[in-house]
Amino acid sequence: MAGLSHRQTEILNIARAFGRVMVEDLAKRFEVSAQTIRKDLNDLCDQRSLTRIHGGAIIASGVENLAYEARRFVAAEEKKAIGAAAAARIPNGCSLFINIGTTTEEVASALTSHEDLLVITNNLNVAMLLYRHPRIEVVVAGGTVRRADGAVVGSTATQLIGQFKVDYAIIGASAIDEEGALLDFDYREVQVAQAIIANARNVMLVSDSTKLRRSAPVRIAHMSQIQTFVTDSPLPAALANICHSRGIEVVVAMDKPQVDLDDNGADAAAATLRSA
Repeated sequence: MAGLSHRQTEILNIARAFGRVMVEDLAKRFEVSAQTIRKDLNDLCDQRSLTRIHGGAIIASGVENLAYEARRFVAAEEKKAIGAAAAARIPNGCSLFINIGTTTEEVASALTSHEDLLVITNNLNVAMLLYRHPRIEVVVAGGTVRRADGAVVGSTATQLIGQFKVDYAIIGASAIDEEGALLDFDYREVQVAQAIIANARNVMLVSDSTKLRRSAPVRIAHMSQIQTFVTDSPLPAALANICHSRGIEVVVAMDKPQVDLDDNGADAAAATLRSA
């Protein structure tokens, strides 16, 4: 990219490979001060290549998502905690949808000790995690398999989802805006997610706090359509107010400070939320 220094180009390459970069790690790698790295990150953010998070930056998004394997590295510990907290709220002997996403996969991983579950999924990774367990029955939606991530998308998958009415839906989102819109990138995936929401008695959104700083072009739903939101940090005030006014249970899966928009922590005060 024109105008970037060699170090900034390398930082951008690292971010593309791993989804995010942290100031302290980069300072050690390039043997420069943290202040120098922060300036590099700010320059990359000014060019809309990165988006700042507390302590570092993530790849900026708009019309194209990160590669699936790169997304596994983003907030990996947070996703694992979210998965455990979400699974703890799923009782034995119930039916549920699980859609595509690295966070929903963590929920599936945490469900392996459950009994008498019926899981309907359009996520081949979830199916592979669960089908070996004798007390969990797995139904996989048919249709086109997206090579990038193992998602089954399209009208055939949507039609199969519509044949069920389940107790719980576990859904993810690529971005959540301050007005409470849940957003994604692929309209075919969104159609499946909308069918999942429409055919579940209880909808649980699982999403780490980096999704609050991202954008995506396709609307899945609104926060008002879910019953539980499991995340890793207290929410910014606007989103917390939406959840409170709509009676949405917010579960904070990690003991972390309120979501920051940058290293200065510039964000509105968050409402007091229930901790997992």
